[in-house]
Amino acid sequence: MNKSKKQGADSQQIDPSRWMVTFSDLVMLLLTFFVMLLTMSSMDQKKLKDLVMHLREAVGVLELSGSRGITDLASFIKEYDRTETSYVIDHRLLTDLFIPLVKPGEDIEQRLKHLSELIDISDDERGIVFSFQEKILFDSGEARIKREAFPVLDIMAAAIDSCANDILIMGHTDNIPIHSELFTSNWELSVYRGLSVLEYFLKQKGLQPSRFSVGGYGSTRPIRPNDTPKNRARNRRVEIIFKHLQGV
Repeated sequence: MNKSKKQGADSQQIDPSRWMVTFSDLVMLLLTFFVMLLTMSSMDQKKLKDLVMHLREAVGVLELSGSRGITDLASFIKEYDRTETSYVIDHRLLTDLFIPLVKPGEDIEQRLKHLSELIDISDDERGIVFSFQEKILFDSGEARIKREAFPVLDIMAAAIDSCANDILIMGHTDNIPIHSELFTSNWELSVYRGLSVLEYFLKQKGLQPSRFSVGGYGSTRPIRPNDTPKNRARNRRVEIIFKHLQGV
């Protein structure tokens, strides 16, 4: 009698279908995992990149973990514009792409440091912005390109020629009123500087005119307060902008 009661109690305690609980939990986890993968694969990578930029409190420059496939500016532009790309080049690698500007016998480190102070890169709603300070392209108050600037523009021209992006060229000045027989205002100076760069690309490098737009902001869009000579020098610049490709 006691033996039969014990057997009955054991049969009630053992549930042969308990493994289904663990199995259903596993299936649910797998389903959740694949839904997450599908969601991530369909995300707008350009928007994701912009979000990461804001989180990093950057102005458009995120560090690239490696230089694989990046050998020149054209490679950089193409890599950046790919939809699956969620990073841009770091500033040191950028200046390395201007190594052809280093003359034989020059100190490479010093030359690249100097270039990094005169050339900047950022990203905004217009596209990928290469900013060249006045000193590298023009003499003070002038709109004629210095001969020493030709190699810089040659590198940019080669990148433009190899990419599909349309190009916007914009001139900028500081807020010090101009006193010149050639230009009546900073607005005029900024526009003529942009036009000089455009003319070099069209006449000297034979690039397609329909790809370009040009203009000048005068002193209305400073990147630094116009309160010190160094800041004013940063504001005197010409931007060469590779517009974002449509649909990217």
